[in-house]
Amino acid sequence: MIGAEAVGAAKETDLKPAFLEAVMLVERVHRRFLDVVKDELERLKHVEVNAVQAVLLYNVGDADLSAGELKSRGYYLGSNVSYNVRKLTEAGYIVQERCTRDRRSIRIRLTERGREIAAIVGNLYERNARTIGDVGLFGASDLRQMTTALQRLDRFWDDQIRYRL
Repeated sequence: MIGAEAVGAAKETDLKPAFLEAVMLVERVHRRFLDVVKDELERLKHVEVNAVQAVLLYNVGDADLSAGELKSRGYYLGSNVSYNVRKLTEAGYIVQERCTRDRRSIRIRLTERGREIAAIVGNLYERNARTIGDVGLFGASDLRQMTTALQRLDRFWDDQIRYRL
């Protein structure tokens, strides 16, 4: 009879390669997505913003929010958000204003130029979703399963950090 330690070791051996492949694939898929956004921007001759900035503009959308809210909403790194918000403000895609209730807080919103770029990314999302469905690459249930798995992994890593597991 195999002991519990041997069973645990066998499960770990089986799981580790799949886990590492999944983590690497998530990173590669994200980079590939940014390449798709970049290609779309170039095709439409909007080379003044990069793909990360374009997705950031999309995530701001019609909201009026702080950089901290954008960070928590879009899962950007803090310095990445600050840098990109500053660059997008300088280029006229975002307006920054002090909050009337809390003068320490800066609120951001899109300008008309920013809304144009956000619409390009939104149209790209629409077209990609439609094409994925049309070619039968996978369906909504496949995407829900993938999302559930990624949410579980996100929660697992969050717990690792929060509770120092």
